[in-house]
Amino acid sequence: MPSAAPTSPPTLAFTLDESSRHYPGWRVVFACFVMAALVWGFGFYGHGFYLAELQRSHGWPTSLIAGASTLYYLFSALLVVFISDAIRCFGVRACTLTGAFTLAGSVAALPFITEPWQLVAAYLVMAFAWATMSLGAINNILGLWFESKRGLAISLALNGASFGGIVIVPALVFLSGATSFTTAMLAGAALVVVLMLTVAFAILGTRAPRVPTDERVLLAATPESPSSRAQVWTRASALRSLAFWNVSGAFSVAITSQAGFLVHQIAFLEPAIGRYAAGIAVAITTSMAIVGRLVLGALSERINQRTASAVSLAAQAAALAVMTQTQDPATLFGACAVYGFSVGNVITFPSLIVQHEFPAAAFGMLMGLSTGISQFTYAFGPGLLGLVRDATGGYGAALAVCIALNLIAAVIVLRPPRSTV
Repeated sequence: MPSAAPTSPPTLAFTLDESSRHYPGWRVVFACFVMAALVWGFGFYGHGFYLAELQRSHGWPTSLIAGASTLYYLFSALLVVFISDAIRCFGVRACTLTGAFTLAGSVAALPFITEPWQLVAAYLVMAFAWATMSLGAINNILGLWFESKRGLAISLALNGASFGGIVIVPALVFLSGATSFTTAMLAGAALVVVLMLTVAFAILGTRAPRVPTDERVLLAATPESPSSRAQVWTRASALRSLAFWNVSGAFSVAITSQAGFLVHQIAFLEPAIGRYAAGIAVAITTSMAIVGRLVLGALSERINQRTASAVSLAAQAAALAVMTQTQDPATLFGACAVYGFSVGNVITFPSLIVQHEFPAAAFGMLMGLSTGISQFTYAFGPGLLGLVRDATGGYGAALAVCIALNLIAAVIVLRPPRSTV
């Protein structure tokens, strides 16, 4: 019996099992793990180290250095909104290599700056790396390879972010103390170039089973939830959607708190427990983030992700409250561990909720837009905490701001809208 000719050749998505360990997408997960380790190590957690070193070297106010971090996040927020377009137009390899070279160049430049405007310029260059190597890019890249196992793939890849905090920041602290800030940063820049060239040419040039989708043709693929799926999703329609803002708004507030605290973590802890112990506290925080992500990856298909999000945010608020009441090293380490358990999940939960509540075809575009909005908001976190710290002479009030933001986010995420439009 004759059958109609297929309009397009079958793809790997239909011929290979994503759950198989031989599925080539898992190599891409590893590449994204490496990419996340580098960009979070140097482009996120590293900002706390840079703040402390630049303050020590130049005597600049905390608010000035933290304000440069704010500009960095603001500019990258603008860039990451269009990461799905960049990947579609230029390809995964070109985008990630752009990020690698801008990250290495800006990191290498930091020890040589002498004026605040040079710090701003270095951070603006680094923003290209954050946009092309961090959450928005990783979500888009893995969206080309995974559908049924996307939540697990994203969780595993983003463990690289925590790994970067565990290894890179303490290594920078140690190397800077043993040699110099300049040596530490130049070594870091070389590491970025070597690792990213390797994974970009060995893995990220592989043809994906799906192609990046133009936002103008994002049609619903399944009728699971007609109110949210039976429509064309574009950036404009997403910005008019209460459902989209419920997710993006909640986690924008949460990540604002988290970004602010993590940038100031070393500066906050160092007076109480010393420089090296503060570096260990960062390692504990990020180690527990890996544990938290592994737990979430294992349970992501069996838990209510909104409830789990709210619990995570409340736990972070409690941990911050403890930190404001003690200078005991063991207690501070324990509070950092509790806080860190949710650090990775706070940036993973939006992907899981969007995957569950929105059409698969719109995933890349929606995550790029959501990530951009979150970055625009949390860009003010480091600067806000710096201003509060400088105005009050300590970090107590600054951490109180973080606690309030966490609790607000928990309330928002627990109240999904009845309508998605």
